[in-house]
Amino acid sequence: MNRTAFVSVFAALLIGGPALAQQKPSPATVEAYVKSTFGKASPEWQARIAPDDSLTVCNVTRNNASSAESDAIIKRELARVAYPADGKLLGDWKKGYAVANNGRGGQFSDPPGTVAGGNCFACHQLDPKEVSYGTLGPSLAAYGRDRKYDADAMKDAYTKIYNSMAVVPCSNMPRFGSNKVLDEQQIKDVMAYLFDPESPVNK
Repeated sequence: MNRTAFVSVFAALLIGGPALAQQKPSPATVEAYVKSTFGKASPEWQARIAPDDSLTVCNVTRNNASSAESDAIIKRELARVAYPADGKLLGDWKKGYAVANNGRGGQFSDPPGTVAGGNCFACHQLDPKEVSYGTLGPSLAAYGRDRKYDADAMKDAYTKIYNSMAVVPCSNMPRFGSNKVLDEQQIKDVMAYLFDPESPVNK
């Protein structure tokens, strides 16, 4: 959708009032508009805005996938999870805090070499002493302590961070590992922030 078409649609919504505004645009209209907003992005970014199979299902069903579709999403996304070859899931919790607190990266306007962060505080409480955090996701305070630092719980958490849809179909949480937002070491460090007994998360 070009700018003129978008203005026309917007004007129609204004003229038509609330009844017309409540009508949902077609998937094709939404896709065309999204593509137009990334018109100056690099070819790499153009490819990234195309939804994969799992996201397509979530978009079409408005995040209300059927049981069969949900099972297919989990199976497909679990196959994309790569666990550390050395078997170690925990890194450095201090570095994990830096990753969790970093909201930079992931924009096509970022200069080359920009290190992306997880921006975890935008959605979660982590360190109970932090006063600024989002509430879109659940509180993660005392995360490791509450789970008694259990090995299975650690693997589950690594899976969720690496690819949230491998655990919850149509999850709002980014697929940090599968979509290469965070690398393996960054995920290990965030895991340590959640599970290391010395981390302020567990104090």
